[in-house]
Amino acid sequence: METDNPWVLQNKLLGEFIRSQRRLAKLSLRDLAARTAVSNPYLSQIERGLHEPSLRVLKVIAEALDLSADALLAQAGLLPDEPDHPSPPGTTTTTVAIRTDPTLTDGQKTAMLAIYDSYQEANAATPAAPDSQPTPRSPKQRQARASTPGRRKAQPQTPR
Repeated sequence: METDNPWVLQNKLLGEFIRSQRRLAKLSLRDLAARTAVSNPYLSQIERGLHEPSLRVLKVIAEALDLSADALLAQAGLLPDEPDHPSPPGTTTTTVAIRTDPTLTDGQKTAMLAIYDSYQEANAATPAAPDSQPTPRSPKQRQARASTPGRRKAQPQTPR
């Protein structure tokens, strides 16, 4: 395979991105084929970077993976990296940002999405006023606050 050709390299990177997104969505290749009406062998060839998919195929893949078509087109090199178009219905910009961040591994993306989803579910189950919960402090913030000059530590009570 010619890696000197930028289009060949772009197809390979696009295929890896599609495979990563499919795995994050917990879909098999057959499941994705069923959702997109694109053949299983053709999807496999796209994921391996052997074929350059058409715009129509990229659009149905994006829809099946709950990505914006623009995010997938940007990954394919057909749009700038930062599209000004909204995410598909039912997804948040946070979810899209996590899923498309090239600096995260698939395992890190899966973990972050699981945590984010659990917070979303907890918030939906017990709605609270935005300011009703204290902001968590990092260990460094807690340590700095405890060692602030002029701040007295609670003295243990001695029995009288």
